[in-house]
Amino acid sequence: MDAVELTRQLIRFETVNPVNPEKDCVEYVGKLLAENGFDISYHDFAPGRTNLIARIGGSETCPPICFTGHLDTVPLGHTEWSMAPFGADIADGKLYGRGSSDMKSGVAAFVAAVIEIAPDLAKGPGVVLLITAGEETGCEGAAYIAGLGDVIGKSGAIVVAEPTSNYPYVGHKGALWMKATTDGVTAHGSMPELGVNAIYKASRAITKLEDYDFNVARHPVMGPATLNVGTVDGGINVNSVPNRAEIGIDVRTIPGQDNEVILEQLASYLGDEVTLTPTVNLEPVWTSPDDPWMQSVFEVVAPLHDGPIENRTAAYFTDASIFTRAYDFAPTVILGPGEAAMAHQTDEFCYVSRIEEAVGIYRALAENWNNQ
Repeated sequence: MDAVELTRQLIRFETVNPVNPEKDCVEYVGKLLAENGFDISYHDFAPGRTNLIARIGGSETCPPICFTGHLDTVPLGHTEWSMAPFGADIADGKLYGRGSSDMKSGVAAFVAAVIEIAPDLAKGPGVVLLITAGEETGCEGAAYIAGLGDVIGKSGAIVVAEPTSNYPYVGHKGALWMKATTDGVTAHGSMPELGVNAIYKASRAITKLEDYDFNVARHPVMGPATLNVGTVDGGINVNSVPNRAEIGIDVRTIPGQDNEVILEQLASYLGDEVTLTPTVNLEPVWTSPDDPWMQSVFEVVAPLHDGPIENRTAAYFTDASIFTRAYDFAPTVILGPGEAAMAHQTDEFCYVSRIEEAVGIYRALAENWNNQ
């Protein structure tokens, strides 16, 4: 199977989250896998928001290797594209289109790789593919299928095909996004003494957050935990005392931190004037570079890069926040053909050569796992 052509087919499905459901695109992939001997099942977390689980092989002594990726994309943005965003055109060695890097090329590459060697995989521990919907808005699809009991089964190692230019990343920070709400009492703007200004409460909270210290040591690879106030909204008109304000807070966590504990600490720090509600709650992902399986991944990809493999982590979050824990902290690598810098960009593209390269990487990882 040609992974580049498969990527082009997937790009032509408009799967912009949340306005274009993933169902048709996911079922297209499912049909290909079923035709090549995979057992498949579909799981919708909302109408049209379809996840796919596909399996081949099986062993009583060794669980399968897992490949995972999502098929939803972000919107196109307000800037006009110079290339058709769903045309999947190729120019100068680049495949253009929304989702080309993030991350339909990664899904296409691992699907093509395992189909190529499906007869051999059927005789060993095999593979499980978790192809999700709703990743871009907080890993909803992954959380849904991971919560269905034994539906996802077991896995001994996880490959997340997010964009890394085919460089192996050993983890990423967690994400704790919160809505901080302050309430007041409305009044006429000419008589503010009769009201309670919710924006003033919010401003006091923002000032406190600017100086917040997590009081934890930096991670040797990921660096420090971070906090950013990204949005502020309050009031309905200039001549009224606002009775509500909302702040959007983005916390990125590192291994050793617990998101629930952080939520409690921030609530205590901000005090009774502020109500915190989490909107995204994803834990960090980390596999020691010294893990034997991670070392075997490094060996596979090292010839494709100059010099020894360095310890790197992704800046973004992935479905691994869900699946690594669901699979009992199986070693997890983030490794895909897309360009991380092109994710969510106007005129998003992926290098054609990276897609072809990724097929070889994924095939080698699957073969190595099944031959152990």
